[in-house]
Amino acid sequence: QRGPCPMRRAVTGLPHAVRAMHFPESMDQFEAARKRLAFNELFLFSLALAEKKAHHSAERSHFVIEAHPEVAALVEKLPFQLTEGQKAAVHDIAADMGSGFVMNRLVQGDVGSGKTMVAAAACFCAVRNGKQAAFMAPTEILAEQHEKTLSALLGPLGVHVLLLTGAKTPAQKRAAREKIASGEAQLIVGTHALISTGVEFHALGLVVADEQHRFGVAQRTRLTEKGDAPHLLVMSATPIPRTLALIAYGDLDVSVIAELPPGRRPVETFLVSEALRERLNGFIRKQCAGGHQVYVVCPAVEDGEENAMKSAEGWAQTLRDETFPELRVGLVHGRMKSAEKDAALSAFRAGDYDILVATTVVEVGVDVPNATLMVIENAERFGLSQLHQLRGRVGRGSAQSYCVLVSGTKNEETKKRLQALCKTTDGFKIAEQDLALRGPGDFFGSRQHGLPLLKVASLQMDLETLRDAQQAAAAVIQTADSLNAPELAPLKARVEALFTRQEVSLN
Repeated sequence: QRGPCPMRRAVTGLPHAVRAMHFPESMDQFEAARKRLAFNELFLFSLALAEKKAHHSAERSHFVIEAHPEVAALVEKLPFQLTEGQKAAVHDIAADMGSGFVMNRLVQGDVGSGKTMVAAAACFCAVRNGKQAAFMAPTEILAEQHEKTLSALLGPLGVHVLLLTGAKTPAQKRAAREKIASGEAQLIVGTHALISTGVEFHALGLVVADEQHRFGVAQRTRLTEKGDAPHLLVMSATPIPRTLALIAYGDLDVSVIAELPPGRRPVETFLVSEALRERLNGFIRKQCAGGHQVYVVCPAVEDGEENAMKSAEGWAQTLRDETFPELRVGLVHGRMKSAEKDAALSAFRAGDYDILVATTVVEVGVDVPNATLMVIENAERFGLSQLHQLRGRVGRGSAQSYCVLVSGTKNEETKKRLQALCKTTDGFKIAEQDLALRGPGDFFGSRQHGLPLLKVASLQMDLETLRDAQQAAAAVIQTADSLNAPELAPLKARVEALFTRQEVSLN
């Protein structure tokens, strides 16, 4: 291989390492062999990402999107001040889109950090430069919410915002496609419907993918292929430990919004057992009497899915008929039809329900500033990062908000895990703890969203090995054309095979 690099000292002895993994003579020999095989695994993946990033960096943009003066005017008109993190992210995006090269940037920020405002500035910039922007969200509820937010923000400035989702009628979809193809629609917000075959853009200049971990790389790519090398902005409200980010987002430039907008109060979090149920019910009544609203999240949809687990359907019935007959109790869960879910969430947003009993369908993107209390039943059934996401549904207004974790667990480790959430609202610290406790395979609740299927390497144990692997990969991938060297043909074949496997798992 080329030049001195960590790979040179690690590459010797692969057959020996394989033998030692199966028939070690000592634990030291086993660990040395495991590290050697972990390096091999992490090196290949790092090489794949390094090559992809090199291609991104070398890809010339067919158009330059300049930081339009009206973007600064838009920011000035806002009824709130941007945080320093938001300003820095907008600056990074403007620099990328004006560089002459294709932008591939991730904006990562905790729940409520204001990523949508950053994306709005980027979309406005694209539109003012004569290009279309496509904003893809993972659910219809979230897409509709983004469309309302962006319409209110950019509509008065002359931007035509259009919503395209699978729930539209055939006639509505046809009319929407015509507006997109003609260029009349300038900012198109939608779900996976945006990547369907019949959707053709007039001049797609920017693609925004929200909650990026819920999309596969292949889906993201299909949307960018609808334009002529458009800029790409992906957003995630799931804080990821740096260790995992090196793997999950190794092909992207990253901007982090670390602070919350001014005026937001940290959500107070408490862990309680069933023994405090009556006090909790009194607290719920108090919040509702004060004109506020309450979420109650259950881990199951219906009774019988697993013993001792609260179900959304059964618990909603109990709250409605027995516990709070004087209050208005709504229900939403993932098995309901889209129209039913939308109706329930819209009614809650409009204040028609005091309490909304739900599953994790409310985990992402549901914004009801009047909701001040999140009660999570059987909290031990959720990962820390998921609990943090659910907690982020409250605290979105100016009133003090609360999150109550209800758990009857006797397991001391589980109690410590839940108590850790009560002690901090820093999503990145919580993510580090979640990674250590649950491992990378469970981090997003699914292996389908671009994470490598590591057989030997451990992202908790092998951080130093990962750094060595990335350094070695960088030594090999010095240009986008590096892997085309004849002597690297076997290596290129293994990298392409890895990407092929990843793409299959992402579809």
